[in-house]
Amino acid sequence: MNSIGVIGVGEIGRALVEGLCGGPGESPEVFLSPRGARTAAELAARFERVRVCADNQEVADRAEIVLVAVRRADRHEALRGLRVGEGKVVVNVMAGVGNDDLRTLLGTTAPLVRAIPLPTVRERASVTVTYPAHPVVDAFFDGLGGSLPVADEAAFNVFSALTGTLTTHYSYLATLTSWAAGRGVPGEDAERYVRGLFQGVGRSLGDESRSLGRLAADHETPKGNNERVRTTWFDDANARALGAVLDGLLADLG
Repeated sequence: MNSIGVIGVGEIGRALVEGLCGGPGESPEVFLSPRGARTAAELAARFERVRVCADNQEVADRAEIVLVAVRRADRHEALRGLRVGEGKVVVNVMAGVGNDDLRTLLGTTAPLVRAIPLPTVRERASVTVTYPAHPVVDAFFDGLGGSLPVADEAAFNVFSALTGTLTTHYSYLATLTSWAAGRGVPGEDAERYVRGLFQGVGRSLGDESRSLGRLAADHETPKGNNERVRTTWFDDANARALGAVLDGLLADLG
């Protein structure tokens, strides 16, 4: 893998470039589309092997792997007329856009692989779901934290729905901070404590010898504070409501 192209340099595009170019050893050549011009220019200034191309066609012509990371709503305008040779590999990171849709749009016979890279690819610490399995693409994401090929597009969409819960987690932490601040705790102190509390939880997720259910049980004392909050707030009705929201999202993604 000598060259990567990124069409659509938003948050995920930036994270991918930072992960590729910020690690040890020589990075591949990276060609960026002019979409997201400010971010693309900033990345080219930071990293020697990053170039901003004149247009999307130049990206597709110069790169061996072409990552399409434009917003779903913008795909027709952004990709209109783009030609991708059959010797390339196209990685589709657009949420809710299937490979059949993208193949029709591009009119290409090149291999197409869907992927769900997360912002932590910039730290090379993100497991990226892919479909279908492809040796070049899976090796590419292995270098950014790991690849998780799945059996079919239905399974891929389930993982995509799970990704939709990310900002809810951040909002949950912000709500805890606001609750503490509303009861007299200085806001900066509350946020510092909540961040430290859940950073510790995040580190415990690295212990793959214990299931998520086991981790929850190990952090809970019978009739203790954690059990009280879990059983009175995150009760069966709450869990069913979350499941219903995810079912609705999954239906839209399919």
